[in-house]
Formats: sequence, C-alpha cells, structure tokens
Amino acid sequence: MKGIILAGGSGTRLHPVTSVISKQLLPVYDKPMVYYPMSLLMHAGLREVLIISTPRDLPSYRELFGDGNRLGMRFDYCEQPRPEGLAQAFILGRDFLAGGPACLVLGDNILHGPSLPTMLTSCATLSDGARIFGYRVRDPERYGVVEFDADGKALSIEEKPEHPKSPFAVPGLYFYGPDVCDLAARLEPSPRGEFEITDLNRCYLEQGRLTVSVLERGYAWLDAGTHRSLIEASNFIQAIEDRQGLKVGCVEEIAWNQGWITTEGFRSEVEAAGNSTYGTYLAEALESGGNPSAAG
Repeated sequence: MKGIILAGGSGTRLHPVTSVISKQLLPVYDKPMVYYPMSLLMHAGLREVLIISTPRDLPSYRELFGDGNRLGMRFDYCEQPRPEGLAQAFILGRDFLAGGPACLVLGDNILHGPSLPTMLTSCATLSDGARIFGYRVRDPERYGVVEFDADGKALSIEEKPEHPKSPFAVPGLYFYGPDVCDLAARLEPSPRGEFEITDLNRCYLEQGRLTVSVLERGYAWLDAGTHRSLIEASNFIQAIEDRQGLKVGCVEEIAWNQGWITTEGFRSEVEAAGNSTYGTYLAEALESGGNPSAAG
C-alpha cells in the first residue's frame, strides 16, 4: 500500500496568512502541520508517499521533505492546478499508485489516540474495498456524515447535510483497495463542481465493500483549518507533549524507531535540528536509545 497526502487548496479560511504560505506548512505547536498526517502514514508502515499540492506551494514541500531518503522513505510530488475535490487525488495519483491499494490522508488532519500505530498497521493490510472512520462531533453538518443502523452497520453517507442523520463525521483518513482509481475516474462532479470523497465512499457502500470503524472516546481528531482550530490544535499538542515528555508527529523519531534509518542517520537529523527545542528532544531520544512504542 502507498500513501497520498492531499495538501492543496487555497486555505481561504486562514487568510491572510495563507496568501503567502500553504496552510499545511503552518506550525501546529512545534512542527509543520503536514508532519502529523505524514506520521499517520509512517505508523501504518507506508514508505512510499505522494504529496499533492498547488503549483505555488509544491516547491516548499520538496524543500521540506526532499526525496524522502533521509527518512528511509520515497516521496513523489504532484501538482493540483485547481482544487476540484478530495477524490481528485486518485485521478492525479493514478500513475503513482500503479494499480495498488492506497491510504489518503488530508494535510490538515491531526489524529491522536491509544493504540493508533496498531490500528493503522492493521488498516494498511486492506486488499479490497474501503475502510473509513466515524468520529462523533457537535457540528456534523460541516463534514461528510455517516449514518449507522442499530447494529453499527453503515447505512448512508452524506456530504455536509443540512439535517445530519447522525453525529458521526468522517475524518480525513481513508484506506482503499486497488480499484480506487477506476472508481474515482467514474465519478461525476457534484453541484459545486468537485469530485467528492463522499461520493467515492458511497460507491463502496452501495457495493457492500465499505467498512466504517467508529473512533471511540480517547481518540482526538483535529481539523486545523481555521484560526481558532489552529490555536486549539497547537494547545492540544503542547499539553500532550509537555505532560508526557514525548513528541506527537515526530517523523524523524518514527523513522528511526521503525528501523528505516540508521542511528547515524538519526544523528544527522539531530545535528540538522540544531539547538531548537525540537532538536533538544531528538538529542534526548538519541541518548536514550529510542522507544518504538512511544514515538508519536
């Protein structure tokens, strides 16, 4: 399975900051926002990742991540000239996926919770159909909404419904089998002119090949797409990290603990981080010898 990070869009809700920088490169506490979705793919064991962004912002992502070698990974890049829906990622990413299964994660989504790496690793074994998640929110009308029957089986999925049938929103993390590009290519644009991820998920639902797992209490899903939610996400990450003394979304530490880079490679990352607080944390991790179960 390969991963895709969709980091395009104009970020209008964060104007004027996003008039000069991609939303997903803004800091969430002590690291770029995009580190958090990248860490989800890494915890799932995915080492080949396609980053999709705008023609203006893609060079910044190349500068940040390079070819992925420093993390023991491989990164490819693709331009999204115009934001035409989340499912467009599978139209743009067809050559990259080469007929294989995929995990799509949105560049402004942060997910944190117990046993997250174990869950993600299990999801990455998907070979057919689709697997998405449901998360209880107060304002489901802002999201794609999944309705369940009494036995917890998904009945319907709607995009930003005026009258939601349930309080369960669909977070921006999706796992799909090898036919995802074919199904995405058959989608018709919605009334707002976009290839909707909800329509793609509905295709799998109608075929009886969609699994929806509810993220129970203890999981935190943050969408850092507004000024307020950006601050809230930073405060949340700060609280977790200060309390536990462990980083969330620390891609260098994850790569080292996964065995994708050597200790010498990790040492190079420590030196590159300098005397920042982030660099100090990496140095402490190096000195302690690493802890695969703790890397966030």
